[in-house]
Amino acid sequence: MANFKGHALPGSFFLLFGLWWSVKYPLHLLACLCPPAAFSSSGLIQLTSRDNLSIIIIIIIFPGIMAEQFVPDGPHAHLYNGDWVKLMNWQHSTMYLFYGISGIADVLSMSPLPVPAGLDRFALSLALFIEGFLFYFHVHNRPALDQHIHSLLLVAVFSGSASTMLEVFMRDNSLLELIRSSLAIVQGTWFYQIGFVLFPLNGEDWDLESHGNIMFVTMCFCWHIAVAFLIVGINYTVVWCNRSIRLISSMPVKPLKINCYKPDRPASPYDVHVST
Repeated sequence: MANFKGHALPGSFFLLFGLWWSVKYPLHLLACLCPPAAFSSSGLIQLTSRDNLSIIIIIIIFPGIMAEQFVPDGPHAHLYNGDWVKLMNWQHSTMYLFYGISGIADVLSMSPLPVPAGLDRFALSLALFIEGFLFYFHVHNRPALDQHIHSLLLVAVFSGSASTMLEVFMRDNSLLELIRSSLAIVQGTWFYQIGFVLFPLNGEDWDLESHGNIMFVTMCFCWHIAVAFLIVGINYTVVWCNRSIRLISSMPVKPLKINCYKPDRPASPYDVHVST
């Protein structure tokens, strides 16, 4: 990750996961609350029940580990050779390994095998914790701004780990699922922010010892949180507006009934009555 692309790649993955979750879980809630006839034609049931994201994670993890090991300046699967060899690459490989384990646990949870309930959430929580644990010892002896901007990333990582662990015991809790979605978006956008600060594309380096820059970056992190929750809120609103429209369109129209009768007295124009 010692360049902008190295931070943009994991940032893109977390951003993708967060955006997908922010649409998937409102759709899942919609599928539970709405009558199937209201939206079955749109394929929303199939969209919420078939999630291949875990398989994608497993597929991309192996190339990620290989890339960390066998880039030109990588360790090439050597951990110790008179001294430790490229431990930063080894740490990144370890992070990828646990996310791969999380993907496998997710696939097993969707299979007919008798796996413990909540295994998928536990594995994801563990992967997030390992990521934060390794990052905590990742930036020691670096400039102040470098350490601070990575420590802010840990806020999103450990918060995501904690909320996901709660999901182990509180399954299908919509609020916790949306919080996880928001924190994944924060983590994704913040990886990009780290890349822009440490490896600016315009070539103008930041002062890594400036207290003003540290204050701005802290405030910027709060903006990232606000934007993430705004995105999740917009997606949630769009899904529920779609639900309301489909429910209204699926309601049967009650026909107008006209009752005509013949009274004992002579017929009159006022004998026709309209009722609903």
